[in-house]
Amino acid sequence: MIQTLTKEQMDVLGEIGNISMGNAATTLSMMVNRRVDITTPSVTIINRSEALDDYEKTCIFVQIHYIKGLNGNNVFILKEPDVLCMTDLMMGGTGENIQGEMTELHLSAASESMNQMMGTAATSMATMLEIPVDISTPEVNRIDVESVKMFEKMFASENERFVKVSFRMEVGDLIDSTMVQLYPISFAAELSEKFEKIRDKSSDVI
Repeated sequence: MIQTLTKEQMDVLGEIGNISMGNAATTLSMMVNRRVDITTPSVTIINRSEALDDYEKTCIFVQIHYIKGLNGNNVFILKEPDVLCMTDLMMGGTGENIQGEMTELHLSAASESMNQMMGTAATSMATMLEIPVDISTPEVNRIDVESVKMFEKMFASENERFVKVSFRMEVGDLIDSTMVQLYPISFAAELSEKFEKIRDKSSDVI
């Protein structure tokens, strides 16, 4: 079982994330009618029990399954107030002074926004990897952070390691936050390998 990645592989993942999420940001911008900026990502290796260390109270888990081109899945973690703001904008609101908790309507809007964003990201990856890439409809869940942290630390294992890709996301003057993407290491290694093969092939042609 793969436990880590080389610096080169992590650099490749950062490059893939930068391109795919840059295009996803454009898609989100059209949905919320605000400028959206997503910065160059930071890529690290973490234990699964550390996945929520950047979060408090509740967060939104978005699970993406690849159904064509790639074999695996990944998870996005977003802060609940950010998702409330984005979904309010999608539904014609101002995104300001949002009170209360996520409702089914918010979760449905969040699923739709992530479906469109990740569909755009998948299209970008398909172009980069020169293969068809498709995803299933994202699964969106509201997670109690402290409960999950306690459970994960009770059953923590060094064998359960993930690649953590952190993006800074700004939506107009309403959101300045962090969005985290988690890949299983084996999936990250496969993705990096496919990308490097395409890049090497392009270099040979030149």
